[in-house]
Amino acid sequence: MPELPRVMAARFVSKYGLPEYDATTLTQSQAMGAYFETAAKVCGQPKLASNWVMGEVSRRLNQVETSIEQCPVSAVKLGALITRIQDGTISNNAAKQVMDVLWADGGEVDAIIEAKGLKQMNDSGALEKIIEEVLAANPDNVAQFKAGKDKAFNALVGQAMKASKGKANPAQVNDMLRSKLGA
Repeated sequence: MPELPRVMAARFVSKYGLPEYDATTLTQSQAMGAYFETAAKVCGQPKLASNWVMGEVSRRLNQVETSIEQCPVSAVKLGALITRIQDGTISNNAAKQVMDVLWADGGEVDAIIEAKGLKQMNDSGALEKIIEEVLAANPDNVAQFKAGKDKAFNALVGQAMKASKGKANPAQVNDMLRSKLGA
């Protein structure tokens, strides 16, 4: 006898630490519950898997009016994609681009990341150079930030992300900027 939705939901809360809302949403069908569980086991990040299944995957399924059983992206591939977000290989935005390709054409997560050049820049030397250039080119924003205007900091982060063509790790950009600005 298949597991009842409320029993499965309770298990998702206790085993994966999911909020009640997520667990209830994910257990509306056996297939969705199984899809989530496989993705969560592959990536080891149940909350992130839950967010992707309830968000990006469900949105795309609704657009084409199909069910999770016909999902063109397997739960294993979704788990691999989430792993690449978690380990800092790609950003969440880049992951959505990878999902576009997986959804339309299939393929392997790592091969798509490589082919599209979506890897985040984790070279702190190159990033430091970009940040120094951004600070030198934006003295007004630096002065405004030092005068207490937080929006100026966001502008500097934006400039650094633009200069890295979106490949810099945003958390690393924030940390390096704060350290350079003495904040």
